[in-house]
Amino acid sequence: MMEAATTELADDSVEFALREELARGDELIVSAKQVLGHLLANHDRSIFSDAVLARIRGMLSHVESQLLTFLAEKSGVEDRGNFVEQRSGPLKAVLASNAVALTHAHSLAIEWQLAERLQRSGGLDPVLSPMLQRLVASDDADNAEIAMGFLASQARFVQQQRRMELPLTELPGDLLHGVLQAWSAVASEADAEAVTAVERDLRNAFDEGRSRLGLMARLVTGFKEGAASGLNISDSGVALFLTSMALASGQDRRLVALSTHEDQLARLLLSLRSAGLEREAVFAQLAVLHPEIAIPDGMEIVGPDRAAELLSDSSIALAEA
Repeated sequence: MMEAATTELADDSVEFALREELARGDELIVSAKQVLGHLLANHDRSIFSDAVLARIRGMLSHVESQLLTFLAEKSGVEDRGNFVEQRSGPLKAVLASNAVALTHAHSLAIEWQLAERLQRSGGLDPVLSPMLQRLVASDDADNAEIAMGFLASQARFVQQQRRMELPLTELPGDLLHGVLQAWSAVASEADAEAVTAVERDLRNAFDEGRSRLGLMARLVTGFKEGAASGLNISDSGVALFLTSMALASGQDRRLVALSTHEDQLARLLLSLRSAGLEREAVFAQLAVLHPEIAIPDGMEIVGPDRAAELLSDSSIALAEA
């Protein structure tokens, strides 16, 4: 009887610690929007030289420059480079204060930072992971075709991140819609007709299922053993690992990517447990992701169902992140 009571107290203590840590991590994610917005508005690169910040700034600039280039083409402007240079700024400023746009760019920057780190520390190829090699060589022609499409898109992603780019075709549908709405709001009345034409062309050509994120989701949902089979990061690679964990834990992939940061240990641990990984598998992934961090005793007590409940009880909302 005394042993059962002691175990229950221990469980409550662990849950309390996880709740506190999850709440603290959520506050950091929510406050990141204001902090990033402030830093992105500051042009003193000598002070703010952080690689992630620079990459976010570059991606937002690239989104704006693509739209302005399309506008120049639609308007018949000959010197498109000068046109883009003269018109740049207003949309990027709006995006730098848009929670969803910032969170998306931030999550991609964190994903790439992790991919670079694991390539340096463990030789994990950021494009062709062991799992992807097997998928490409699969006897299942449909899966192999999707895998080949993802392989090509992942290779492009690596190059895009190195150039700090974010193609409009790679945006999630809801974010593309938001970007186009923001662009319409800041565009001049003289450009209204051309802006509407560019929007129409982009929406008609957009196919989220053929984007990198769309191809990954199709691959992971097609796994015979479910999304949990992609939760060995050393085998699946960073990109498929994040998509697998998002689908297995029922979270937005952007939040999952942010959870790999060292300040989000509670969310990461709960996400892995919620996805169905057992204690040893959870600790194995944490050892790869954060080998320098000691995991507090008792954290493995929380089961998958309870981990999912704690995540769902979290006060964070992506739109506020």
